[in-house]
Amino acid sequence: MSFRPVENGDRMSSVSTNAPIPHPAGRKWRAGVLGGTGVVGQRLVKLLSTHPWFELTEVAASERSSGRTYAEAVRWQLDGPIPACARGLLVKGLDPTLECDFVFSALDSSVAGAAEEDFARAGYPVVSNSKNHRMDTDVPSLIPEVNAAHLDAIPVQQKNRGYTTGFIVTNPNCSTAGLVLVLKPLAETFGLEKIFVVTLQAVSGAGYPGVPSMDIHGNVIPFISGEEEKMESEPQKLLGRWDGARFVDAGLGISAHCNRVPVLDGHLECVSLALKKSASPHDVREALSNFTVDAELASLPTAVRQPILVLDGDDRPQPRRDVDAGNGMAAAVGRIRECPLLDIKLALLSHNLVRGAAGAALLNAELLATRSFLRHRVPAAEVRLPQPVAP
Repeated sequence: MSFRPVENGDRMSSVSTNAPIPHPAGRKWRAGVLGGTGVVGQRLVKLLSTHPWFELTEVAASERSSGRTYAEAVRWQLDGPIPACARGLLVKGLDPTLECDFVFSALDSSVAGAAEEDFARAGYPVVSNSKNHRMDTDVPSLIPEVNAAHLDAIPVQQKNRGYTTGFIVTNPNCSTAGLVLVLKPLAETFGLEKIFVVTLQAVSGAGYPGVPSMDIHGNVIPFISGEEEKMESEPQKLLGRWDGARFVDAGLGISAHCNRVPVLDGHLECVSLALKKSASPHDVREALSNFTVDAELASLPTAVRQPILVLDGDDRPQPRRDVDAGNGMAAAVGRIRECPLLDIKLALLSHNLVRGAAGAALLNAELLATRSFLRHRVPAAEVRLPQPVAP
């Protein structure tokens, strides 16, 4: 992902010409990546290598990887070489003493919960892609275009948990992210009652090495552990509201069927909706096409002015053709038509590793920076210890 001015489903400029650069005197925030050797961690490393606001200064991982340089520890899965800024970084363990201002967490769920709490307790803002804290009653699960107001929960979280400058913010599950982004303008315009969704999810969502080739080649697996539960619960929180003390669910009826398919990147979802207000396919198309972000979000480097791209043609969207819409940050929508059981049905596609993971976390961190939730920590090398008083 490069940072240049583009519109209409493409990535916005790094900072709009009228918006002030939110970091003082051009000083970048120092970012660490927990779980930096995994698939999502690698995406974060690559995106941070060219980011105008953040610089990668630390990578941490499990004991298996720590103690080696990043180039030695990682099995690089992305196009192009390992970014120069990361190659020589020493991979450290999950001790909250990293030289950075905040951390991204791409840790496996087996270790993420406690590690993220340790870093938050030590004063680090934690921007997490892991599932462990998504449904916590005081932790925002964030899609900036959908529920930026949920950041109001951070001071309550800090008070509840005894954190000082630290806190935890998560992005939702990869399949939830694209779905809820598309649901947002429909909820605002028509209201939502029921959602029925069938997912066709790419193998990259299972990480590396992921699904065994003999299981997925020429096959579809109609089960992904825990996925349907996430899709049926997370939208309730994302489309709900923060009342000053807790998150109030949206009260939707949701049923999900989740399938793993032999596609590399991109989660395709077939969705049927029951709306509170009557709407034609044309009305729905207009609501989706006209959905744009506000000036605050438009100034963020990873943001997309129009995060929903409505496509023509009976055979779109397709992962091979449409997964990189908006440099992977837009949801592509097509096949909007009447549903004989509910009201409207459509197909949507989003990039599970960008909009659904690394790009989502990056956008969340940018919003946190703009709203002054990120602070520059003093590097250990700059801390001046008290000098003994001469006798």
